[in-house]
Amino acid sequence: MITLEHPVDLRPEQAVALKSFIKLAEDPSQTLAVFEMAKSINQTEMYDLGIEYLKSNPDIEALVRERYIAPTPDMDALLQLPQDSLGYCYATHMKRLNFDPNFFPHVEVTDDSSCLELRIKQTHDIWHILTGFGTDEVGEFGLQGFTLAQTHLPVSVAIATAGVFHTLLKYPARLNEVLGVIQRGYAMGVKAKPFLAQKWEEHWEKPLAEWQSELGVKPVFA
Repeated sequence: MITLEHPVDLRPEQAVALKSFIKLAEDPSQTLAVFEMAKSINQTEMYDLGIEYLKSNPDIEALVRERYIAPTPDMDALLQLPQDSLGYCYATHMKRLNFDPNFFPHVEVTDDSSCLELRIKQTHDIWHILTGFGTDEVGEFGLQGFTLAQTHLPVSVAIATAGVFHTLLKYPARLNEVLGVIQRGYAMGVKAKPFLAQKWEEHWEKPLAEWQSELGVKPVFA
């Protein structure tokens, strides 16, 4: 177990973020720790700078101004779409893993920041599908590298860094692999067009390969 040997004077939100980071470094599967850490980090100036970076893109800014929030997808309807479509791939992904599209804590959209926060959470698994990063620990670290490049938000730095700490603690022989996956995700995110500017849910029928081509994404399994 990771512990702090000396007391540190922290503000309450900093203490929560640090405790959550330590939990993730010990066990990256602790989803609740991710949400706790994000809630605390989202109160920082770094987070505000990330939001401003996102809104500097005209297409993302337009989506935010519209307050675009998609309805919960109908999985059964998506499974009726062609098998090469984004919608079908998303529904089979969610069904196979027994994932709930609304698994994340409720986000009340009251401003630009909360609008983007909800949109990121709504589309997280779509990003997995488009990039090809799996939902295992290493795949999640890779997606956080991609997300960091796309958003500049500090929570992705924290999650990826916790993953590196976890690897050093538990699987040091895999350090090069984990760092390589994070780097690959970041490079992919730099090259890709902004995912947060997309209204995926209005074009579920579009083939996954077409989405990837249009956005400049070469999935990791390709």
